[in-house]
Amino acid sequence: MTLRDDAVTDVAGAPAAPATPPARSSRSLRTRWLGAQPIGGVFALPYLVFVLAIFAFPLGFAVYIAFHDYFFTAPGAEVERPFVGFDNFVTVLTDPRVLGAFRNTLIFLVINVPLTAVLSLVLAAALNTGIRWASAYRVAFYVPYLTASVSLVGVWMLLFSGNGLINTILGPLAPDPSWLVNSGLAMPMIALYVTWKQLGFYILLYLAALQNVPKELYESAETDGAGAFARFWNVTVPGVRSATTLVLILSIITGANLFTEPYLLTNGGGPDGASTTPVLLIYQLGIQQQNPDTAAAIGMILVILVGMLSLMANRATRER
Repeated sequence: MTLRDDAVTDVAGAPAAPATPPARSSRSLRTRWLGAQPIGGVFALPYLVFVLAIFAFPLGFAVYIAFHDYFFTAPGAEVERPFVGFDNFVTVLTDPRVLGAFRNTLIFLVINVPLTAVLSLVLAAALNTGIRWASAYRVAFYVPYLTASVSLVGVWMLLFSGNGLINTILGPLAPDPSWLVNSGLAMPMIALYVTWKQLGFYILLYLAALQNVPKELYESAETDGAGAFARFWNVTVPGVRSATTLVLILSIITGANLFTEPYLLTNGGGPDGASTTPVLLIYQLGIQQQNPDTAAAIGMILVILVGMLSLMANRATRER
């Protein structure tokens, strides 16, 4: 018998290894569900409750309302709210007001999203080069974002009202009707206002991303003879691609949820609905006119469209 046969015989005759103790198996299952440090789940529990109570439950309830003939009643009253399928969605999609609100939002996004991404990146790149008074500029850009919207709206209306400062400077070149009561200019003006107000936040996002772009790449590009624009296009833009994705998605979400600005600047979506947004229409239909089912249907359509636009923005800026 060879040495190899002896080894096989010894292995075959050896007693079987003991089974995994049940305690160890249950511990592995617990680790799989709760992680190696279950105490972290305890600290995360308040936020989980917050998300479920503030986001998940209202979203699920809105889906329920959208598919039923739902209306508000007195507390404790029991009434029938029959299932109506897609009737509320058909009503919404055939309503000219709703279609106009989505068209207004599209106009807003076409102006606001590219302008926000380009301006915030260019200004962040300029501030990152170490120009004089960079800290003062950062504060100046960020102050509008921190200031209450009501205060800023007052300043904006003072500038762009019929007898405001801008029209006084332009004189006969001022539009008639004026900026915020002009059906063709109301939504673009709101887009410019939101761009100006939110710009400081996006500049900070880009400034944080620029810290991770290696300085050696700029030095190599400069050594190869690349000019300022070539360095910006070939080094800065690819280096902050992930931040660009975030900026695009956040600006899309902000534009889709537009409410305060048209409500205050154009007196609730005027003139003649030219600045009405889906969220403003949800408020008018659901709260003021007591039609929560059609309002919920608008909300569901808005969520789907925002998700699709965010996915498109993510794919457009994905590294290849």
